[in-house]
Amino acid sequence: MITFIVSILLLIVGYFTYGKFVERVFVTNRKRQTPAFSMRDDIDYVPMNTTRNSLIQLLNIAGVGPIFGPILGALYGPIAFVWIVVGCIFAGAVHDYLTGMISIRNHGAHLPQLAGKFLGKMMKHVVNGFAILLLLLVGTVFVTSPAALLNNMIPLSLTAIILAIFAYYLIATLLPIDKVIGRIYPYFGALLLFSAAGIGIGLVVTGAPIPELSFQNMHPEGAPIFPLLFLTISCGALSGFHATQTPIISRTTENETNGRKIFYGMMITEGVIAMIWAAAAMSLFHGDQSLSDVLAAGGPAAVVSEVATTMLGAVGGTLAVLGVIVLPITSGDTAFRSARMIIADYLKIDQRPIVKRLLIALPLFAMSYILTHMDFTLLWRYFSWANQTTAVIALWVATMYLVLSRKPYLITSIPAVFMTMATFTYIAYAPIGFGLPLQWSYAAAALGTLVCIALFMKRVRRLSRATFTVDEPANNFSDEAFAASAK
Repeated sequence: MITFIVSILLLIVGYFTYGKFVERVFVTNRKRQTPAFSMRDDIDYVPMNTTRNSLIQLLNIAGVGPIFGPILGALYGPIAFVWIVVGCIFAGAVHDYLTGMISIRNHGAHLPQLAGKFLGKMMKHVVNGFAILLLLLVGTVFVTSPAALLNNMIPLSLTAIILAIFAYYLIATLLPIDKVIGRIYPYFGALLLFSAAGIGIGLVVTGAPIPELSFQNMHPEGAPIFPLLFLTISCGALSGFHATQTPIISRTTENETNGRKIFYGMMITEGVIAMIWAAAAMSLFHGDQSLSDVLAAGGPAAVVSEVATTMLGAVGGTLAVLGVIVLPITSGDTAFRSARMIIADYLKIDQRPIVKRLLIALPLFAMSYILTHMDFTLLWRYFSWANQTTAVIALWVATMYLVLSRKPYLITSIPAVFMTMATFTYIAYAPIGFGLPLQWSYAAAALGTLVCIALFMKRVRRLSRATFTVDEPANNFSDEAFAASAK
C-alpha cells in the first residue's frame, strides 16, 4: 500500500516540479496568437476554454490503454509501478507537452508534418503511414473492447453494438469538434473520474493487499521485463498515440500558457489512472498465476468487471464499468477524427465541405470494420509496437526542435534513445517480428539505435548550416510556406 500511495504522490509532485521545468525549457509566449484564432474554420480550428480542452485531451488519450495495459503489466509485479511513475513524469508527459506545443507553434500541424519538417521529407511519408496504421488499430481496438464490455451488460448482439459505436464515431468524426465532442465530453469526464476515484479510494479504504516495491520479475512465464513491459504499459507511461491526439487540441487551445495543464497535466492524470488499475489487478488476485488465469479466461475486461464489482458493489461497479467503456469510445472517435485530419493535411483536401470529410472517413471505417474480425490479442501486440514506434519518432522530433532552439535537449533525447532501443528489441524478439533470441535482439537493437543517432546528428548538422525556422509565424501561414520550411 505504501508503494502505491507514494507513487500517486510522486506523479502529482512531478506535475508541479518537472512539469514546470519543462514549461520553462520550452518558453511559452502568452501574447502569441494560437492556431485556434489565426486559422479558425469552426470545424477543427475552434477556440475552447482550458477546462473543456483538458477534459477532451484526457478522454482522447485515455482509451483502454491506461486500464488494459497496466492490468497486463501487473503480471510483472510492482516493477510496473516504477515504469508508470518514471515513464509518465520524464517521458510520457514531456512527450505530450512538447508535441502539443510544437504543433501550436506550427499551426496545429500533425506529427507527419512535424516529422517532415524536423527529420526530413522521407520521414513525413513514413510517419504518415505509421500514424494511419496506428490510428486504424486504435480505432478498431477501441470499438471491440467497449463492445465486449457492453455485450455483457445489455441484451444486444456484439455485431449490433459494434455497428452502433461505428455510427457514433462517424458523427463525431465529421461534425465540428465543439458540436459533439466539446459538448458531451464533460459528462463522460465526470463518469471517468468517478470510476477511477472509486476504485482508488476503495483500494485504500479496504486496505487492499497491494504488493510493495520489488524489482523482481514476477511474470508467470518469465517474459523479459525489457523490452516487453515498456510496450505492454504504454498509455499511462508513454504512448505514441498521444502524438496523434495532441494536435487536435493544439488547434483549439486559446493561449500557450494553458499547455502545461492540458498536455502535461492530463498525461499525469492518465498515469494516476494506470497506477490505480495496476494496483487493483495485483491486489485482487493473490499470486501471479491466479491473475494470469483470469486474463487467460476473460482477458483484461474480466479483471475490470471483477475489480469494479468487488470494490464498489453491483450499482457502483456498473457505473465504474461504464466509466471504463467511456474511455475507449472517447479515444476511438478522436482516433478516426485525427486520421481524417492527417490524410486531409497530407493530400491537401479542404475539410470545410462535409462531403470531402465523408470521402476520407468512410474508407477508414470500412477498413476498421474488417479489422474487428481479427484476434484482439494479436491486434494489441501490433498496436503496442506501432504505438511506441510513433512515440520514438515524436521524441526525436521534439529533440530536434530543442537542439535547433538551443534549449536543453536531454529531457527528450534520453527517453528517445531508451525507447528506440526498446522498440528495436521488441520487433527483433517478438513472434510478430523476427523472433530472434533475446541476446541477438539486444545486439540488433543496439546497432539500430546507433544508426538512428548517427542519422539524427547528420540531420542536425545539415539544418544548423541552413536557414531554418523552428516556429512558424503566427499569421499569414500557407501550405507553400510550410513546404518550403521542410526542405
